[in-house]
Amino acid sequence: MIISSFSDLKIVKKYFLEKNFQKTLIITGKNSYFKSNANKLLNNILPNNLKKFYYFKKNYYPDLIELHQIIKKVNSIKPDIILAVGGGCVIDYAKLANVFFNIKNISYKVKNSRFDFNKKFCELIAIPTTAGSGAEVTPFAVLYINKVKYSVENKLIKPDGFIISPKLVIGSNKILKASTGFDAIAQALESMISVKSNRASLEYSKKSLELSIPNFINYLNNPNRDNSLKMNIAANLAGKAISIAKTNGPHATSYPFTTEFGINHGHAVSLTLNKFMCLHYIYHFKSVAPFDLKKRFHKIFQILKVKNIYEFDLLIKNIKKKANLEDNFNKLGINIVSDYHKIIRGVNIQRLNNCPIKITKQDIRDILLMDI
Repeated sequence: MIISSFSDLKIVKKYFLEKNFQKTLIITGKNSYFKSNANKLLNNILPNNLKKFYYFKKNYYPDLIELHQIIKKVNSIKPDIILAVGGGCVIDYAKLANVFFNIKNISYKVKNSRFDFNKKFCELIAIPTTAGSGAEVTPFAVLYINKVKYSVENKLIKPDGFIISPKLVIGSNKILKASTGFDAIAQALESMISVKSNRASLEYSKKSLELSIPNFINYLNNPNRDNSLKMNIAANLAGKAISIAKTNGPHATSYPFTTEFGINHGHAVSLTLNKFMCLHYIYHFKSVAPFDLKKRFHKIFQILKVKNIYEFDLLIKNIKKKANLEDNFNKLGINIVSDYHKIIRGVNIQRLNNCPIKITKQDIRDILLMDI
């Protein structure tokens, strides 16, 4: 297993030499692969005699039709190792193809949560080119079927290892960095109030927020190796947190904003994050979580160095403003009243059930209409 940062590339190179892989399939995005300089990184660490095959993903989010194309490529090439080089979409595609390679009727299996696969096709290494999703360490992946988001979860989905490098994220598009970086912040916060949170997930979230909050805006405006690496690590830690605790309301509600309106995932999450958090704080006495929700919020306030929910809300709004993450629905071309049914249809109930208080459709409507 490889678990490596940029400083361990000699170890990574030695690993590939010792394993003596014959063929690799590199699943990546055509633009991100070269703009991130991932091609140069792989040229530096992969043996010259390793045959390299590529699949350049086309969709913005993991879609069943394209997944079938990737699976066909996997079965045709028969790689010894798959390298997923990219953001969350690329890594999710690789994770899914590596376990669904011989499964028929994937749509039925996914819709009915019947993940009876018992082996991987081959070893999988994730190399993220964005600091945000944490997909390189999670045992689940997202798949969209007819624009509806489903989660596929199994311990076999988790990559065998990962390589993170600030060199791959430092030059990313600022809009993408804002979206993915905020996603890491949201994951850490959501996991802290998730009903499935525990001592380990809380520690991962705490460490993630202690890195992301002070470095996020500088990472956008004045990127350097230090703040890029810290955002890399923050995303990785947030991924570990949600592997245990899972996300909840803001993520559950974000998916239709991506599929129906083309809003980047992390940006879509940002639209309701502080609203959900405020709602949970106000109605903490209705909590069904196995912990004191009000005390959990005070722990969050302590980490973020704010005194109360009002200051927390201002902090999140200020971060979004500085990151140019627009949260005015009208300016984003979204009419909440007329588009409501389209939005509510795409809400992921599985993620919504992780909320510490029971969230109804009316609650979501109220959240969406807030500030309008």
